[in-house]
Amino acid sequence: MILDTDIHNFYEHLVLKEIEKQGLDQTLTSHQLADLCCLTLNQLPSHYIRHSVDMIYFTSDAQRTEMEQKVIEALSQAHDKIQAIPYR
Repeated sequence: MILDTDIHNFYEHLVLKEIEKQGLDQTLTSHQLADLCCLTLNQLPSHYIRHSVDMIYFTSDAQRTEMEQKVIEALSQAHDKIQAIPYR
């Protein structure tokens, strides 16, 4: 078993999806995006899975909506912090 490829935090996928949805991947540098991901994920609970498809069967629509809302809120707070720091 290889931990970094066999097991991952489902919130990572949700965060990356929301970053793309908001177009932040087009406006921030790669360093800012890395910081943004770390700051966002540190605000969210861990939810480790082996296969993303498992989330379809083991979470309700209400749970997925709640997870997505948590991501939006955490991403907004992290983005505010990134914007407050002057980029060198």
